[in-house]
Amino acid sequence: MKTPGLISAIALACIISAGAASAQTALKDVAHVRDGIIDVGMAYELSENCDSIRGRLFRGLGFLQSLKSHASDLGFTDEEIDDYVNDRNEKKRLEAIARAKLVTLGVVEGEEASYCAVGRAQIAANTRVGWLLR
Repeated sequence: MKTPGLISAIALACIISAGAASAQTALKDVAHVRDGIIDVGMAYELSENCDSIRGRLFRGLGFLQSLKSHASDLGFTDEEIDDYVNDRNEKKRLEAIARAKLVTLGVVEGEEASYCAVGRAQIAANTRVGWLLR
């Protein structure tokens, strides 16, 4: 897998998404935002490793904006957002989750055909990951 690509996708998603929901809840515990970031990372990784699949840039940006709006509606502050965005351990954790999910779906690192098969299956099933691809 191309490590810089997945890290960049997750970092971008973190920047666009948002911070900690409230004094009692950390952003990493807000499933809608966390899972959305992971799905964006998975879609990016599939598109980077399969020449016949592309990411839907505008759809992805719109989705990330919706995650930010959701987090804002929950009361996240700019400071909390910055803390989350700059948390290297959280980025590594999200990356590990995204990679594990891809492997579970059938991706074999370094085998383009497996990325393509998983990507096409996600598109056909109209999952959130597939919705972010074409």
